[in-house]
Amino acid sequence: MQIAGVDIYVNHPVLHLGATDWVPVSLALETAPAASCDTHVAVRVRAQRGLVKVRLFTQPEAPEAEGPDLEFHSVFDGSLLLSDGRIAVGDIEQLTRFVHRVGDRGEFNVRVAVDSPGPDASAIDITITRPSN
Repeated sequence: MQIAGVDIYVNHPVLHLGATDWVPVSLALETAPAASCDTHVAVRVRAQRGLVKVRLFTQPEAPEAEGPDLEFHSVFDGSLLLSDGRIAVGDIEQLTRFVHRVGDRGEFNVRVAVDSPGPDASAIDITITRPSN
């Protein structure tokens, strides 16, 4: 089920998502479509050619609930620590930032999928859930 969405304009071809804390300087994207650490994911996106659409999903409660686009390519599937239970999405220059509460602080399973991995990515679907015990 979609719980949030935002369109972001970026000057540089990198979008960060994850904890509301500062992104570690050690998180280097280099030539990969995405890179991660324990709190953040950096995703390569198209820059200065229009808005990048970002949608945030949880697991659907009903089969007919809208979900992430199944044709998108997964660039990250792992866990992130969210120190305050909120996920932030923003450009590398920190000019635009969107924050949404997803639960209590702790570890979350996160899947990040894009329409086109690499410098032409213009849409990102993020699916976030709590790990099952």
